[in-house]
Amino acid sequence: MIKQIPTKEIKDYIKNNPKSVLLDVRTKEEWDEIGKPDGDKIGLKTYFLSSQFQGRVINENFVKEFKNLNIGKDCQILILCGSGNRSQRAAELLTKEGYNCANVSDGFRGNEAEKIGWKNNKLPIK
Repeated sequence: MIKQIPTKEIKDYIKNNPKSVLLDVRTKEEWDEIGKPDGDKIGLKTYFLSSQFQGRVINENFVKEFKNLNIGKDCQILILCGSGNRSQRAAELLTKEGYNCANVSDGFRGNEAEKIGWKNNKLPIK
C-alpha cells in the first residue's frame, strides 16, 4: 500500500521525515507550460523524470533512469504528477524496486477528489 500525502501536509511531512526528496514525473511539456515545483525552497531536494512522454507514451526506461539519479533507498521519495494518478503508478514501480515512496495524492494542479494541488496550495514553484 502506497502512502498518500496531500500537498497541504507536505511541509509537516518533511519536518518529520528529513531524508525526503521530491520526484516530479510529469512531462517536459507540463513543466514548461504549467510550471515546476521548487521543493528546494522548503528543504525538499527535487528531481524531474518523466514516467510518460507527450501523447501518454510510457517511458519504458523509467526505473533504469531513476536508478541513475542515485537516490538512496533510505530516502522517502514523494512522487508528484499533475493529479496523483501517474505518480501513484510510479510509486508502485519504485516500491517494487525497494524504494520508500509516497504519492502526492492531489498532484501539482489538483484533482477531482482533493482539488487543491501543489500550485494552488501556494507551495513554491519555478
